[in-house]
Amino acid sequence: MTSSRKTGPRKKTAAKELKPGEEVAATAPADPKNAASGKLGFPLNWEPREHQVGLWDALLSGVKRADVVAHRRWGKDEVALHWAAWSAWTRPGSYWHLLPEQAQGRKAIWDAVNPHTGKRRIEEAFSPVMKPTFHEGEMQVVLGNGSTWQVLGSDNYNSLVGASTAGVVMSEWALARPEAWSYIRPILLENDGWALFLWTPRGRNHAARAFEARRLDPEWFCLKSPATSTQVFTPEQLDRERREMISELGSVEEGEARFASEYLVDFDAAAPGTYYASLLADAERSGRIGRVPVDPSLRVDTAWDLGIDDYTAIWFFQQAGREVRVVDYFETNGVGLAEVAREALGARPYLWGTHHLPHDVMVRELTSGRSRFDTLGSLGLSGIDVGAAADPEERVNAARLMIPICWFDAERCAGGLERLRAYRKRWNRVTRSYGGPLHDEASHGADAFGEFALHRRGARAADPRPSPRRGTISALSWMG
Repeated sequence: MTSSRKTGPRKKTAAKELKPGEEVAATAPADPKNAASGKLGFPLNWEPREHQVGLWDALLSGVKRADVVAHRRWGKDEVALHWAAWSAWTRPGSYWHLLPEQAQGRKAIWDAVNPHTGKRRIEEAFSPVMKPTFHEGEMQVVLGNGSTWQVLGSDNYNSLVGASTAGVVMSEWALARPEAWSYIRPILLENDGWALFLWTPRGRNHAARAFEARRLDPEWFCLKSPATSTQVFTPEQLDRERREMISELGSVEEGEARFASEYLVDFDAAAPGTYYASLLADAERSGRIGRVPVDPSLRVDTAWDLGIDDYTAIWFFQQAGREVRVVDYFETNGVGLAEVAREALGARPYLWGTHHLPHDVMVRELTSGRSRFDTLGSLGLSGIDVGAAADPEERVNAARLMIPICWFDAERCAGGLERLRAYRKRWNRVTRSYGGPLHDEASHGADAFGEFALHRRGARAADPRPSPRRGTISALSWMG
């Protein structure tokens, strides 16, 4: 278990330091009706387990921001529930427990039962002495001192804007929309509120990147806790879990990856169903993700996936013999094609080669009668290569073959690498099996990458299909 703390000398856990009633008498609101809680022992008659003590002590010491990535069954939501209850009792206010989707919150938090006691966890956390009222429909608890605590979904973060809160739990943070935190953070800043991030890895996504940045910040308490550093599971139990995951998923690679992610807290383990995560992990380990300078003597080829009301993604490549250097990535949404071209190409002083675009660039709009190929032509873009229609699996297979010969610039391609790591198959809940590629935010960058892999110089030589149509329009005038 590794942690990052910048909160001064470690205090003893409150469970051993305070006598029954002292902690409430010292910190509860002055209202006499709340003083009756003086008979309460350690906060809510709950004590953290050994591996939870570091987090609990940090929160008691006044830390306002905490990020905990830990293995399954660590008790992340258990700590969060009791901390929120303790906070709501000692500082009247509004508190939120956010899951990626509100429906998840009902199952994982609101209706969850402690198997050791048979009681609902929320009823254990919000002790009767707090005079809680449980509103089942809204998944909200109202305490006698006026505080409220509620289970919500971070996917609907827009509905939270304008509200006020003193504390927020971002549970399953790796699966949540990262934009939610951007909206909530100013609310907490104004209220001097706290935020607690709890998660298990899902590849090297926004949660992993944020954690690695936060652990360098003295204002954050950060903890990374694999199952091998706690006593929740025995080595024999962990070995059995690993073997069962391999058996259930029907693949040693996927089973090992899921075990490494969920129990060993490995950011680079491939998430289940992903296409490229394990290949990119190999690239990371072999040093092929790092600093890749743009060679001014080599032409830069691009590959595009064009969105209208969706994402547009562009990759930038240089080829040196058999080696493919992935030197840059651009992504935007809600922007017109002319602006995309100016931002993506006009701002980059590269020696341009071929611009690979998907076949649907030739589709004409009903209103104007023009295609996006025509629009790019009117901008003066030259060297366009329009790819032939291809099955998504063809692009995937071509990308899989290309990644082992790729070198990625870690900084300029950071967003694109995140998209590639997250690109995955659809999961059918009915048949409990994977289907074809899932169309989501990651698919646009992945499709552009696959477009280049399928039609790049060298790949086409082995392709028996007819050559795709090439554009012959003039140089981009506004690029000089």
